Amino acid sequence: MILRVVVCGVCLLTALASGQARLPSSAIELGANLPPRPIGGGDLLSISVYGSPELSRTARVSEEGLIRLPMLRNPIEARGVAPAELERRVSAALGEAGILVDPSVVITIAEYATHPIRVAGAVRHPLTFEATGPVTLLEALTRAEGLSGEAGGEILVTRAGAGPDTAPFTRRIAVKDLIDTAEPAANVILEGGEEVRVPEAGRVFVVGNVKRPGAFPVGDGSGTSVLKALALAEGLAPFSAKQAFIYRAADGAKQEISVSLRKILERKAPDVALAAGDIFYIPDNRSGRVTASVIEKAVSFAVGTASGSLILGLNR
Repeated sequence: MILRVVVCGVCLLTALASGQARLPSSAIELGANLPPRPIGGGDLLSISVYGSPELSRTARVSEEGLIRLPMLRNPIEARGVAPAELERRVSAALGEAGILVDPSVVITIAEYATHPIRVAGAVRHPLTFEATGPVTLLEALTRAEGLSGEAGGEILVTRAGAGPDTAPFTRRIAVKDLIDTAEPAANVILEGGEEVRVPEAGRVFVVGNVKRPGAFPVGDGSGTSVLKALALAEGLAPFSAKQAFIYRAADGAKQEISVSLRKILERKAPDVALAAGDIFYIPDNRSGRVTASVIEKAVSFAVGTASGSLILGLNR
């Protein structure tokens, strides 16, 4: 058994020396073999060329995505490829340059450049973490402990430009597509360098003669309406006016929009849309309140007078 192992080892060394066999990629390591992912600008690579220690070295990928090796005139494109593919490219370049015949090259990633992913906005725990591999959008939001109650209806994913002359690109993803309908296309892959921002939902402000005035989120960004706003405010309070008003800021100017509230409630007029930032004001019907107050006082006086007359009659 020992003799067989020795013989096999000698055969392997002979085959390697003659160029008939190659060491596997995991057999030679000059640096840490980090989790596999496409090579990016700034990554530090460990390059080992079997039998040529003068060519074995570490090389940093340039911001243009290139690496340069001694004795090779032209740089080699490394950005976006796996280490195994870069091994083939380096081997081919060494062979074409006549430096080595059928070279055996092993490349590992010794150090990733910083690839932070930043999650900010309406999430429970905004954070920045380092991406050591591909991360889905859902995984990034999970690390941020999910969306907060103030989250709006879309998520903005901004990627940095591929080069100094390329502008950042922002993609808008609907929350309902990502979470409610679970569309695969919405769960984009993040590779590092992205910013995930969740804007807060727009709000409408309901004030005046309602049971619960306040600011209410618009929701998915499609807006709300007068009837929905009244429902959120738990309905009208007594003695509300028949006419309500919407105050809206558009293009730097303020607008006042009159709304026939009574006709909408009686289904004689269509519901009116409200946009984020609108102020919906329901005035108090003062004349109705005064009339009711007068009637209430008159009734109280009449009841009190009748009671007094009754008491006088009893005393007699």
